[in-house]
Amino acid sequence: MDKADVKGKRILVRVDYNVPLNKGGSISNDERIRESLETIRYLVKKKGRVILISHLGRPDGRVVEELRLDRVAERLSRLIHMPARKIDTSIGREAEEAAASLKPGSIMMLENIRFYPGEEENDKAFSSGLARLGDIYVNDAFSVSHRSHASTLGVARLLPGYAGLQLAREVGFLSRAVENPKRPLMVIMGGSKISDKIKAIEHMMGIADYVLLGGALANTVLKAAGKGVGKSLVEESAIDCAKGILEKASRGSCARLVLPLDLSAATRAEADAEVKTINLETSSIPKGMMSLDIGPETVKLFSSIIKKAKTVIWNGPVGMFEIDPFARGSIAIAKAIASLKVKALTIAGGGETIAALAKAGKKAEKGFTHISTGGGAMLTFLEGAEMPPISILSLTGKGEHDVDNHQRQE
Repeated sequence: MDKADVKGKRILVRVDYNVPLNKGGSISNDERIRESLETIRYLVKKKGRVILISHLGRPDGRVVEELRLDRVAERLSRLIHMPARKIDTSIGREAEEAAASLKPGSIMMLENIRFYPGEEENDKAFSSGLARLGDIYVNDAFSVSHRSHASTLGVARLLPGYAGLQLAREVGFLSRAVENPKRPLMVIMGGSKISDKIKAIEHMMGIADYVLLGGALANTVLKAAGKGVGKSLVEESAIDCAKGILEKASRGSCARLVLPLDLSAATRAEADAEVKTINLETSSIPKGMMSLDIGPETVKLFSSIIKKAKTVIWNGPVGMFEIDPFARGSIAIAKAIASLKVKALTIAGGGETIAALAKAGKKAEKGFTHISTGGGAMLTFLEGAEMPPISILSLTGKGEHDVDNHQRQE
């Protein structure tokens, strides 16, 4: 982005302001807005005319009053200490006139881009309507860059495209971890659905030295391995995929697959439930019980592997961390990774992972090299799949230099 001549230019900046709202409709967490400030301040300082594009929620191509971006623009104005004018449309004459009248060093925000069906359809006419608002396109929304929408791909095909600072940072760290990692490289995958992560697991098994599985995701693999998992959450439709992972691991020409040795189980997922530790080497989870966290021996095993790592990627909690008795495993993993500090490149990603990490405390959070807010985008990157909204930047502008420069600086 530093290669672009932005002075006086209308700059379309795709950000991700899909912030959580409480029941009253106010913003409960503005971290995503804060993450965009560096890029916006840079463009404002360079006297660019900044036009922000974002979505909020899932309006499905129609206007939903409570999902308008007015409160987001207000919060941005407070955080950046300058006005961010919000308009009630995203394309058409009104938007074009507003963009044309925008002064250098000023900020304007379009209406929720997903109010328009053409956005998620990546409609050519809609993309052209957006492109008429700007001279330059900047993508600073890694978290939606696995989706080929009008505001992430369509408009990037029509204007010189650049990577924003936040996007460059995300791609820079993940590229270092996946493409040229310091070894041992260890990947921890947790969460509830293995179907969402099967491609990433399979791809990383060909790259990593260790792949550790926890959470409900591991239940499906354990059942595929013939273990009794009681009434634990299992994706029956993914059993064959899980068997494929086990078969691949058995060949020995890929990462060492590490499954839980023991699990913390209970009859119900409540804080006052009686918890029992089930040793999977000698027994199975009884029919009336369910796995809710990794057990103490698994924590020791995972932690011992983590201590050897030079690169760690963590996506997904290893237990039902929302309930205190079942947060112990995820907290222990977070602290073990954080203890590596500058000795290793450590990355955590995904909404639930970030929430679990927050439970481990500020010290643990600060111990990570990078925390990615792009859950789905991070998984797509770990799958080794092409991400057109990112790769297009190197074709239409100088986006590739932004990412490369960032990697050299880190």
